[in-house]
Amino acid sequence: MKAFNLLCMVAAMSGAPAWSHRPPVELTVWDRGGNESSSLLYGIMFEVTNQTGDGGIHGQLLRNNGFQGDEPGLLAYAPIGDVDIDQDSDNPVSDAITSSLRLSVLEGETAFVGFANQGYNGVPVMNETYTSEFWMKGDYDGNITLQLVGSTSGEVYANHNLTVHSTADKFTQWETTFNSTASPDGENEWRLLVDGYKVAGRSMNFGLVQLFPPTFHSRKNGLRDDVAKVVEDLRPSFLRFPGGNNIEGLEVNNRWKWNETIGPVVDRPGRQSPWHVPNTDALGLDEYMYWCEDMGMEPFLILWNGKSYDEILSGPDLDPYIEDALNELEYLTGPPDSIYGKLRVQNGREEPWKLTYVGIGNEDDYTGGCETNPERFTRFYNILREKYPDLVLISSTMKPECLPEELPKPLILDQHYYRKPDELVGMFDYWDNQPRDQPVIVGEFGARNFTDPDGVFWTFMQMACSEAAHMIGIERNSDIIKMAAYAPLLQHYGFTQWSPTMIGLDSSPGSLTLSTSYYVQQMFSTNRGSTILPVNTTSPFGPLYWGASKNDESYIVKLANYGDEEQTIAINVPETTSGRLHKLEGPKETANLPHDVQILPQKQEVDNPDGIYEVKMAAWGVAVLVVS
Repeated sequence: MKAFNLLCMVAAMSGAPAWSHRPPVELTVWDRGGNESSSLLYGIMFEVTNQTGDGGIHGQLLRNNGFQGDEPGLLAYAPIGDVDIDQDSDNPVSDAITSSLRLSVLEGETAFVGFANQGYNGVPVMNETYTSEFWMKGDYDGNITLQLVGSTSGEVYANHNLTVHSTADKFTQWETTFNSTASPDGENEWRLLVDGYKVAGRSMNFGLVQLFPPTFHSRKNGLRDDVAKVVEDLRPSFLRFPGGNNIEGLEVNNRWKWNETIGPVVDRPGRQSPWHVPNTDALGLDEYMYWCEDMGMEPFLILWNGKSYDEILSGPDLDPYIEDALNELEYLTGPPDSIYGKLRVQNGREEPWKLTYVGIGNEDDYTGGCETNPERFTRFYNILREKYPDLVLISSTMKPECLPEELPKPLILDQHYYRKPDELVGMFDYWDNQPRDQPVIVGEFGARNFTDPDGVFWTFMQMACSEAAHMIGIERNSDIIKMAAYAPLLQHYGFTQWSPTMIGLDSSPGSLTLSTSYYVQQMFSTNRGSTILPVNTTSPFGPLYWGASKNDESYIVKLANYGDEEQTIAINVPETTSGRLHKLEGPKETANLPHDVQILPQKQEVDNPDGIYEVKMAAWGVAVLVVS
């Protein structure tokens, strides 16, 4: 029997129903039967597009701080006073940070002079305590002044003196904390000033400048606290990292290399990311794992499997990369006395990380990977399965032509899709006929506006409603769909490369913007059932979509009105009396924009001694009824 028939009884898809003058839709939720639902169903996928790591959720606020990537030059830097600044490759900070900023002070200077870093289109200046670090080389005894200043206004929000002793022999590291008052806008910069009288006519070098506001769980080199908290509010069950495209690299040599993302940041060389911007890799392997631990998420690690954008390796050429993957797994999960376990301990983590879910590659059905993937996947799978039999392994595609003819067991298949809103709703029953013995994940999905592929678009109510309708279809099949993640997670508005996203920000106060899609994800993720229940009705799906579930405490009914007319729904949940109703609704093309949020979820208490609840849904609305 099809799962569609099991879960919806007499309901059937309707191609073009007459929506006007429709009587109330009556739904009766069964208290037995149905499918078990995955406890990991809703999570997040992280990709470094849109400056979502550097300049986004990672706490470090200064741009181009290690002169990494392809020919960064003096991007984001400016001189302060009568000085010259340039990028100096003859004075590397470390083997990884291969250049520094040379500050040359003119003869006769007597004032404090230096340089500024203007961050990612400005530095967020809040009423907070900041931590700042820098490396310094050159003969100097005296005060260094660190400031947060309005770039055009000249308003000083923080002014902090630090006494240093520096020599010309080597770089030394300095760290300090200071308080700041808040700026009214995002047009701010971080400044480092020296006493020009002490160094007039000479030069000094500075490298790897860093500035952190408070971090999530106060982690060193951690996530930006305000951004991480709204991600945590989604209550995600897993984190898929370090990307998508980020794992692959533009070339084999600049793929994501786990061993170059661990340890002190000064030892991380960074690279040019596949999104054609520098990636510092300050958000590295351990930082991802702490992110998972601090939010209670399952880590879902992606391994590089031979495919980059300019070259695909296969056969014996894969051997050193399979060995590298085994080393990465030993670093994460090996005992403290193992070779790579010792390295983990050296980096501050004695206890092995918890890791169950591992993906082999990314989107091997795209960018030329399909033909060789059966052989590449099989080589990785067999060795990983033998060495780590308890790992749950996940293929990067579910296209038969890109997989071995006979799939190994156990195995989870992954599929990604982005669709126009009508098309995504049209996939409501897409998973109904998937074989029930083959688990899958939806590693990336979302509604998109394809009017102009180079444009910047916002997710609006029609798109959010289409996602809700499709997610109801996913939940109805969550016995086999183990994980699903809307993507992308985040964008910095000045650096958008892919839109829309769930969350957006820039450097201005109050810019952290939660989209209509964010609120749908939050409503669905924070109200989950462990069992998907059958629903009796005589109404067809469309434009109204529904699904029901239960957990140990409540019954949950999710609704999406993908249409222009109000809908009235009478929901019968026997042996319940009260609960709450969450709703998100608004005009079809209304979006939450930076500093102009128009759509927010609403919550109300409901009760009925007979267990019958009437829900009125506006056009383009989403609702979640939770009763017990």
